[in-house]
Parts: sequence; structure tokens; C-alpha cells
Amino acid sequence: MSEKAKLTLGDKTIELPVFTGTEGEKAIDITKLRAETGYVTLDSGYMNTGACTSNITFLDGELGILKYRGYGIEELAEKSTFTEVSSLVINGKLPSSDELKTFEHRIASHSSIPTALQTMIKAFPNNAHPMGVLSSNLAALSAFYPDMLAQDLTGPQKDEVIIQLMGQIKVLATYAHRHSQGQGFIQSDKTLDYCSDFIHMMTGKAVDKEVAKALDILLILHVDHEQNCSTSTVRMVGSSKANPFATVSAGVDALWGPLHGGANQAVLEMLEEIHKEGIGYKEFLTRVKDKNSSSRLMGFGHRVYKNFDPRAKIIKVACDSVLAKLGVKDPLLDIARGLEEVALQDSYFVERKLYPNVDFYSGIIYRALGIPTNMFTVMFALGRLPGWMAQWKEMLETPGFKICRPRQIYTGEVNKKLSR
Repeated sequence: MSEKAKLTLGDKTIELPVFTGTEGEKAIDITKLRAETGYVTLDSGYMNTGACTSNITFLDGELGILKYRGYGIEELAEKSTFTEVSSLVINGKLPSSDELKTFEHRIASHSSIPTALQTMIKAFPNNAHPMGVLSSNLAALSAFYPDMLAQDLTGPQKDEVIIQLMGQIKVLATYAHRHSQGQGFIQSDKTLDYCSDFIHMMTGKAVDKEVAKALDILLILHVDHEQNCSTSTVRMVGSSKANPFATVSAGVDALWGPLHGGANQAVLEMLEEIHKEGIGYKEFLTRVKDKNSSSRLMGFGHRVYKNFDPRAKIIKVACDSVLAKLGVKDPLLDIARGLEEVALQDSYFVERKLYPNVDFYSGIIYRALGIPTNMFTVMFALGRLPGWMAQWKEMLETPGFKICRPRQIYTGEVNKKLSR
């Protein structure tokens, strides 16, 4: 007999089905709650609401577990590549060697954008935020690919537009950066792997393999993260059958916020403030522990992970490797290392499980690579795109999916009349 939950409202009791996921997660299915009782649930921030079922990503914040399609993030980061992991989350299985080559070749075939979009990027002020440029141009792609605007895309069309976006987001991101620096655009080199080509298009310089590998790992760690703010946005916008370009543009906009994708930018801004004040990291941590202080330790702790962020453990190794390889001398990086060392040994932070998260280390790596702070969130979007599109595709292919339409509880005034 399947498990049921009982809900008693006054003198009426109803039974609600209990759904169990493959990793043992349990959910009470309230699909028919309003129809049977007239009630809805109230859950600010959707922290206790499962908006969908999905077979893409599993996350256990208490135990610090992250898996894509059943594969542990640790193993994927060590043995796989960003493009291989992208194929995994999008297509549901690891590609064979030949399938991966075809996948990468198809992405490389979309390593250009319409000339009109290049002109559009150049029309932005040099100080325009790259996320605004990226979001605008992703939406503008819809003007050039009318075949992808159909209400119901075929399977091959969905696959093609995902491949296209993986290739073109790399171009749009690097062009937005080059424009902000007052530099000319650099064309893609199709002989390079995805991350090496990205660095080449950003800098125009020869690419170190170890540095490219560190970036590859960073992108793997950001591919998907369950139903976070931007992924939920992609699903919500996509549920209206908006075109894929507008849908992914909305994901970029959601990611832009400092509470989501802007977290690693906040880390660097914190380090810059510490350096500017000349107070030292130990004094700063003392301020953080003072309840009357406004100082906050950015890049430590996580909304979901109540243990060590598994992604942080992986990227710390790559971070140390890149810093040693590049031999970068930067006072902000020295402050970051000092914060990490002291905080990990301080009972105040340990007892509160405030461990460094992926945003702390990713910001440090981007800084070491010479990537400006305003590009950090763009880097996040580059890595997250495959996950967004995998979630979008999964939603559209779920039988009977519905447009997202949350309810509310009205708390405003009632029965008011016009005075005239």
C-alpha cells in the first residue's frame, strides 16, 4: 500500500499521496489540495515546495552531496570535461568518444554571431555591465532565427538551439568583455577546446593548459544546481512556451542578482574594502563576529549546503594550482588566503558551519586569471547554460506540463469605495 499523509481541516480529513524520489527524498503531493479543500499552501521563497520532478541533478545540502545524472561531482570534475558533462545533463547519458567529438564540433560550428549583433554590442557604453549586454543580445538572437520561435519545437529543433546557444554564449560573453575594455573582437579558434577558446577570445594570448583546465573544472561545478533561482526562472518563463532565447535571457537576468550569481563578485568587493581600509583580515573577522557590526563575511556558508560545499573542496585544489602556476602577487589574494586559514580554525565560524563556498574560490581564480569583477557573473552564466537548457528541455518533454502560476494570499484592504 502506498504511503499517505493525512491533513485535518476542522472536521474534515483528506489523504494526500506521498512521493518518494530515487535518492529517498519524500514529498507530499498537494496537486489536488485546492480542488478538494479550497486551501493553498503558503511557502515564502518556495523553500519547502517541490515545483517539479527532475532526473537531472540531486543535491543533499546536509551531507554536502551534488550529483549530475547520478554521477558524483567529484568524479566528474576529476575525470570529465565541461563539454562532456554538458552533453550528459542535456542528453541524459555520457557520450561515447565519437558522440562527444560530434557534440563539440557542432558547438564550434556556432562560434559566430550575426553582424548586426556585433554592431549592437559596440553601441553599448563601454561601462555597460556585461550581464546587461549578454542578456540583451541573447534575447535579440530571436530576431535572427525565426524557425526557433515556433510554439512547439520538434526534438531536433530543441537539440539544435541548445547547441547553438552553447556556441554563441561564448562569443557574446567574450565580445561584451572586449567591448568594455575598448578592444576589438577576437574570432573563435575552432582548433581549441571550449575553455581554451574562451580564454583565447577574451585575451588574445596563448593559453596555458593548466589554466584552461582550472576554468573547465569551474564550469563543470556550475553546470546545474537543482531548482535554484535562475533555473526556476528558466522553467517558469519556458512554461509559457516563450522562445528559448528569451527564456535563457531571463535566466541570465535572475542570475545577475547579488544573492545568486553575483556572490563571487561580492567576495572580491569585500576583499577590496578590507585592503582599502588597511585593517587586515584578522581585524575584519573580529568585526564580523561583532553583532553590532555591519561587516559580513562573503563567500562563506550557503543557502542550501549545511556542511562544506562539495564544489568548494574541488575548486580549492584547482585554485591553489593556478595561483602557484601563475605566480600571481596580489594583496587581495593574500587577504583571501588569510581569511580562509583563520576562519577554518575559528570556533565561531566552524560551529556555525560557515565554510568557504564555491563563490569564494571562483572569485579568487577569476581574479588571478585577470578576469575583471564585472565578468564574474557572466562566467557563471557560461557554466550554467547547459543546466538551464537541460531543465528547459526536460520540462517541455514532461507529459501534461502546465504553465507555472503560483497562488497568493491577499492581505490588502477590502470593500473600498470611490469617494467621488
